[in-house]
Amino acid sequence: MKPHSYSIFQCFLHWAVALLVIFNLLFPDAMNAWHRMIRHGQTPTAADVSSANFHAYFGIAIILLAIIRLVLRWRTGVPAEPAGQPLALHLIAKIVHLLLYALMYLMPVSRIAAYYFGIDVAGSIHADILKAMLWAVIAAHALGALVQHFYFRTNVLRRMTVG
Repeated sequence: MKPHSYSIFQCFLHWAVALLVIFNLLFPDAMNAWHRMIRHGQTPTAADVSSANFHAYFGIAIILLAIIRLVLRWRTGVPAEPAGQPLALHLIAKIVHLLLYALMYLMPVSRIAAYYFGIDVAGSIHADILKAMLWAVIAAHALGALVQHFYFRTNVLRRMTVG
């Protein structure tokens, strides 16, 4: 039997990850500054390293919370898809969620590869391709939730907010 809504813990994890992701997308400057310094043979200060680590720790927190989210999703399930909608909408929702999960893993892993293991191409993929993809998928996810709420008048948005 599928739950009617997400659990409080699932909602908390969703919004905690969302805040961490948005923070890291909006404020990557410390990590980029550290990377430029290293690339140009300069020695970062302790403050530079601390700032870059802060960004990195948020990324590590994202991947750990995403793992917990996925485990909870498998164990407790998710609410049923809204009835009476075109099959294409359900397919789009599944693809967007799959991409969100994939990017929640790929973004931190690619930056870990660049930051801790010196794989520069991973850093470029992280900062350019994956970042742009993540912004697009976040926009699609938010737009989908708003369309569900305001156009289709479903409880999709409410079950991740107020239950």
